[in-house]
Amino acid sequence: MEKNSSRRNFIQKSLIAGIGLSTINPFQSWAKPAPSGMKLGLVTYQWAKDWDLPTLIANCVKTNILGVELRAEHAHKVETNLSVFQRADVKKMFANSPVTCIGYGANFEFHSPDPVKLRMNIDQTKAYIKLCYDIGASGIKVKPNDLPEGVTREKTIAQIAASLNEVGKFAQDYGQLVRVEVHGNKTQELPNMKAIFEQISEKNVKMCWNCNDQDLLPPGLEGNFNSVKKWFGDTVHVREFNVGNYPYQQLFDLFSKINYNGWILLEARTEPADKIAALKEQLALFNQLVANAKKAK
Repeated sequence: MEKNSSRRNFIQKSLIAGIGLSTINPFQSWAKPAPSGMKLGLVTYQWAKDWDLPTLIANCVKTNILGVELRAEHAHKVETNLSVFQRADVKKMFANSPVTCIGYGANFEFHSPDPVKLRMNIDQTKAYIKLCYDIGASGIKVKPNDLPEGVTREKTIAQIAASLNEVGKFAQDYGQLVRVEVHGNKTQELPNMKAIFEQISEKNVKMCWNCNDQDLLPPGLEGNFNSVKKWFGDTVHVREFNVGNYPYQQLFDLFSKINYNGWILLEARTEPADKIAALKEQLALFNQLVANAKKAK
């Protein structure tokens, strides 16, 4: 009885959200193709972690940031414990809105020398790949996520690559991408990511650039970018454009030169009092970066 009640509440919230979103512009077709060029989306890491799913979608519409990468254990509660019916509700909520569910931002990692931990991460990745398929997403984000002491670099890199190939092959049956975030101790260094991807055989395993300070190590941003650009997928993680010293304009210029046509996902880390205003500010900065990159092309 409790499960049925929980499901009813979920569906009722979904319907309410759908009704609310439909009143924004009832004459607009949300089924139109996504615009070409770079698009700003949101990782629900900090700024959206306390929003339930109806609120998340409504706030994305309000700010015109029309793509989301969902994170684990946040208030939107899109997890593998959802029933078949609840997954269908999530898919319908996104389909009835202009917001794209890009995928799931998981913390699964493949570097552990413990075979039990490694297998758990692989199996859980597969479970969330199924979830991504069920909710209408296009892929899952994972991490390498370290080069542990006491194990040779070559052995760990081979293990990470083999794990990514396994989950990549599994994901093909569900039409999903495996997005590998440039993340982790030592693995966020681009030469190590390059070494991993040189052993990747599955074409749906792609690299997600992450705007780390390590990107600027010799041979510099452009050199590191060019060394791995052939493996880029459809997602890039950025932080607030007006915080820190990362050379975002140079990065956007580089993406523009390769005609990058995917999502630039804001993984914000600050705590603004008004997150809606903050998102609108970031969108304005994003648009300026894109405009400048087009002029420089």
